[in-house]
Amino acid sequence: MKPRLVVAMGETAGPGEIGGKAAALLRLASAGFSVPECFALTPAAFEASVAVTEGSAASGTFRELLREATPAPGLVTAMKEACAAIGPAPYAVRSSAVDEDGSGHSFAGQLESYLFVSGENLAERVAGVWRSGFSDRVLAYRKERGLSDSPCAPAVLVQRMIEADAAGVAFSADPVSGARSRRVVSAVFGIGTALVSGEADADTWRIDRSGRVLERLIADKAVRHRLDASAAEGVSGVPVDASLRLAPALSDAQAVEVARLAESAEAYFGAPQDIEWALKDGRLYLLQSRPITSMAPLADPEGERIIWDNSNITESYAGVTTPLTFSFARRAYEEVYRQFCLIMGVPAAKVESNSRTFRNMLGLIRGRVYYNLTSWYRTLALLPGFTLNRRFMEQMMGVREPMPEAIVAELARAGAADRIADAWHLARMIAKLAGNHVTVTSRIRDFHARLEDALREPEPPLAVLRLDELAAAYRGLESRLLTRWDAPLVNDFLAMIFYGVLRKLAQSWCGDADGTLQNDLLCGEGGMISAEPAKRVARLGELARPHAALIELLDRAPPERIAAAMPSYPEFHAAYRDYLARFGDRCMEELKLESATLHDEPTTLLRAIGQTAGRAAPRGAGGVETTLRAAAELRVREAIGSNLLKRPLFHWVLANARARVRDRENLRFERTRLFGRVRRIFVEIGRRLAALGRLEDARDVFYLEVEEALGFIEGTATATDLSATAAARKEEFDRYRAMPAPADRFETFGAVHQGNAFEAAGAAPPAASGETVKGIGCCPGVVRAPVRVVTDPRAAVLRGGEILVAERTDPGWIMLFPSCSGLLVERGSLLSHSAIVAREMGIPAIVAIPGVMGWVRDGDWVEMDGASGIARKIPAPAGAPAT
Repeated sequence: MKPRLVVAMGETAGPGEIGGKAAALLRLASAGFSVPECFALTPAAFEASVAVTEGSAASGTFRELLREATPAPGLVTAMKEACAAIGPAPYAVRSSAVDEDGSGHSFAGQLESYLFVSGENLAERVAGVWRSGFSDRVLAYRKERGLSDSPCAPAVLVQRMIEADAAGVAFSADPVSGARSRRVVSAVFGIGTALVSGEADADTWRIDRSGRVLERLIADKAVRHRLDASAAEGVSGVPVDASLRLAPALSDAQAVEVARLAESAEAYFGAPQDIEWALKDGRLYLLQSRPITSMAPLADPEGERIIWDNSNITESYAGVTTPLTFSFARRAYEEVYRQFCLIMGVPAAKVESNSRTFRNMLGLIRGRVYYNLTSWYRTLALLPGFTLNRRFMEQMMGVREPMPEAIVAELARAGAADRIADAWHLARMIAKLAGNHVTVTSRIRDFHARLEDALREPEPPLAVLRLDELAAAYRGLESRLLTRWDAPLVNDFLAMIFYGVLRKLAQSWCGDADGTLQNDLLCGEGGMISAEPAKRVARLGELARPHAALIELLDRAPPERIAAAMPSYPEFHAAYRDYLARFGDRCMEELKLESATLHDEPTTLLRAIGQTAGRAAPRGAGGVETTLRAAAELRVREAIGSNLLKRPLFHWVLANARARVRDRENLRFERTRLFGRVRRIFVEIGRRLAALGRLEDARDVFYLEVEEALGFIEGTATATDLSATAAARKEEFDRYRAMPAPADRFETFGAVHQGNAFEAAGAAPPAASGETVKGIGCCPGVVRAPVRVVTDPRAAVLRGGEILVAERTDPGWIMLFPSCSGLLVERGSLLSHSAIVAREMGIPAIVAIPGVMGWVRDGDWVEMDGASGIARKIPAPAGAPAT
């Protein structure tokens, strides 16, 4: 079949035949848009007129032919017939490059266009467009963008010329700010070439989606373009009458009409459009429509604003976190905070209406877990007393910056009726809270019993269960624990309240200007399971101390060799096995399901025992923490005296703060046990799937989401090629590991993963510099010692008495605590794991020190004050050993 030479209005053709510009206009005309009558000449029309051979575009012979090119007689006849169909001259003759894809290669300004073309000159202007497709500048453009070195002639669009009263461009979205709901209209007097060439400034309107004019900028329009048969392009500029220069080229109603036209083009093409338009005798014409190429990298500033923050949560989910872990954690957060609101008396209907908020407590940004603070504050705003509670929550979460007041104002209740309702709900919540306070001990006891029952070793064991039985085991845990996490929730909230009140009372009644007295009062409480691993490591070190050969093995040998030698040291062996039975799931990044536990990789534990062996006795009850506690209690007695109101109230708050903070840390360990069981279930699922050939490797299960893995087993999966899914995810997450991490705190607008850079707003906080830094003092005590900067505790060797410096810590770091004299931590809060355990063990500690990891190097001497939160560099004492 011979290729078409002419495509008339009413006929269809794709961009590959007539270029993106012409194809779009013919589609728009067929859809009923007011497009000037037109037709298109395909590149085949050029080939029918000029003898073209493969690869001849740059040859001298071809260049000669091109200079003499003119439409063939048969084509001229076809053009005359097409012109008769669209109406009399003048015409606009424009290029429509077949290579242009509508977004990436527009050839803007590279190809010739002609206006006010007469019927007699039409053939020559068509030839001029053809020649422009082979110009040196077009060849350079193609090379720069990686296009073929052998261009084809452009298609040519012939339109009835509109001698406009006003013309211009319009955008269906703001191309500068990225706002998708803003329309931008630019207009000049006469035809639009005055705007395109830059000879005339344009009037500009910004219009919202409802048609309201948001902004109107009227320019001084000194020049307008009009027909000029003697000009090469058919137009020339003439002065605008002085009385009209500052008059708007359009009325507001006409500007809104143009905005609606751009909006309609966007709706038709399904993407924001950049249009050219003309207005003649009150009728609006659409001359061109193309995608706005600058929109893709822009976030929508009018989209939903979300503040993301990884304060504190990075203690649990550091670095890149796999899809399995995130999907499980996200589901857990959704369920437990939904339960929390119900427990606190929020009506079930209100909880249900905020389902989206609960689903979005966490986010995954480039593979890293963040708090969606907007959802957290919305959840808190469901409770009465929002303004007070949010301060306590910020302290507990360790966020470095409070929520912007503009967002707080949106969430807080403002009207008189709202305040009355809030007071009533607050009274109800206080009553609920009082009831929960009375029952919290029994709730915790019942929760422990339920947990022990749910985590009892299954019979038969997990290692021999079928896939469907493993899925059922997970569903059982979900129904018995995940949706019944009441005790930890109630206790956490009470801990937040009592800790916050204790701090305020210490400041107002005891003159504690530094805000550290409450930390001293919480030291040495005892019964805190988070400190138990460090004490057991110290005990194992004591048991190993008399055996030099065992210490040598612990310090240097691989785990397999140490395991083979352990039976020769029965007491040590029994204590070691007991440690693994109790704390085998308490490892580095223990809440990440992909983390290797101590059962899988015990090297960290073995090295820590070896380092501890032969050193000074560990910190513990009756040590420095007890002294700190006694000194703090004395300070309270001296400040309050025998005041019959303050003294009992203060001690009641203190006793409850101690109990709730202790139980908070202990209940977090129970969460570790739950995660450990979930990890074991999915490890077994991964092994079964790998054995069946459904996964390349058993550990690929961590690159599936929970419901994807279970859905494959239960028959609800929408895709069953698990191997391909895991492979694609592994590749994507490997890219995340290679990329710089997003900022610790940032904002997004609209679609989170579209156009947002995940960078901190404003200037970056200054890096730690100079001789002194300051953070939050968590446990008092002044230490002067060399520092050891640790990025990975698995390979750390800490000499006794050094100050441990870390970006963050989690329970897997606890094995280093007995060997250090102090803690300097870049991240964290007053209630983070490192702060609580440091207080329990009496280790002077400072957290939330910005940039401390880059402030010091191994061996630098530092004086730190765990009460004031100040650390400063000092000279090494005379005779200090080299480090």
